Amino acid sequence: MFTENTEELAQNKLLLLYIIDKSQTPFSNSQITEFVLENNYMNYFLVQQFLSELVESKFIEYTKNKGKEVYILSNKGKLVLDFFIDRIPKQLINDVNEKFQIKLEKIKRETQVIGDYYMKGETEYIVYLKLVENGTTLFSLNLNVVSSEQAKMICENWKSKPDSVYQNILSTLID
Repeated sequence: MFTENTEELAQNKLLLLYIIDKSQTPFSNSQITEFVLENNYMNYFLVQQFLSELVESKFIEYTKNKGKEVYILSNKGKLVLDFFIDRIPKQLINDVNEKFQIKLEKIKRETQVIGDYYMKGETEYIVYLKLVENGTTLFSLNLNVVSSEQAKMICENWKSKPDSVYQNILSTLID
């Protein structure tokens, strides 16, 4: 439909299988799509079409993991990838591996730095901040603030510079 030839179609599907296989944590549709689009591997419509076709052909499974829908490689998909891996150009595999490592570090950081808030009363919000390293909670803090804007700003600042905020709080409490 959008692809130039069957070789390119096969390469793109194999690339998606490769990305799903190499992810240390299963990726959601939006995470795969974002990764593929930000690296210009293919367009949005092709990603969605190919993911759907890969699910239909049982090369990948769309399943629930820790409360979110994610893709995992099936045994059939692993066999196909292993057999046809050489159809993906080495340069593309190297590029994916390099960018994948950067992406995994970002995802790992996002899962280790938690900042969220919820409304408690009409003019009261609870902000929850948490810092986790290697499965151990280093820091956890609940704050009561008066507006969603404050809560949102606190969460954004926490997520953008958790090390600095943590060190400042720790220094203040120690001194």
